[in-house]
Amino acid sequence: MRPLRDNALSLLFGGLFILALVGQSVAGYFESNEQLAQHGMPLLSFGSFLTSSEFVVDVAENWQSEFLQFFLFIAATIWLVQRGSPESKKPGDEGPGSDEEQLVGDHAQPDSPSWAKSRGLRQVAYSNSLLLVMGIVFLLSWLAQSLAGIVVMNSENAEHGQPAITWAEYLVTPDFWSRTLQNWQSEFLAVGAMIALSIFLRQRGSSESKPVGAPHHTTAMSSD
Repeated sequence: MRPLRDNALSLLFGGLFILALVGQSVAGYFESNEQLAQHGMPLLSFGSFLTSSEFVVDVAENWQSEFLQFFLFIAATIWLVQRGSPESKKPGDEGPGSDEEQLVGDHAQPDSPSWAKSRGLRQVAYSNSLLLVMGIVFLLSWLAQSLAGIVVMNSENAEHGQPAITWAEYLVTPDFWSRTLQNWQSEFLAVGAMIALSIFLRQRGSSESKPVGAPHHTTAMSSD
């Protein structure tokens, strides 16, 4: 049972992700076939729906906004602070930190990752690996959203007797930016609310909260 306990948080959210994705696919499948039936068109199989641009664009537009949220949050917390928030470093600790603080190079510990002990590009890459991966997944998801979105739009254009458009033309359409910005604004609101509300509100036992009795001005576990 120890592996389950030690990885419970990842397992919980991994399971919730799978359940939500399956639920979205099933609900989307029935909704799509309802619309096809209303127009007297052949119904899709479940497998065909899962590989359709309609399903891909809905999934990708959510993924790209989520990974953008974490990419910007990770990058911003290197240099910016919020006094009183457990989501922030202490005021005065801005910046990437010294090698000693980051336990890299000569300051690495015996059980530190091997790339933390290395020098040059390997250490630079590993030192920024979380930000790099979040950024790459965001860009790939955004690309997938745009490629699937243009297929959906051109399919709708064909139904209405309108000409197809190119990918470059789709990138400046209201449809693309409406899909994009409606997700971005909600992600930015959620992160901002978490940062600000955690200054004054508490949740006993959560690593995302300060101790219940900690003063409001306490940043993370600082005492300033």
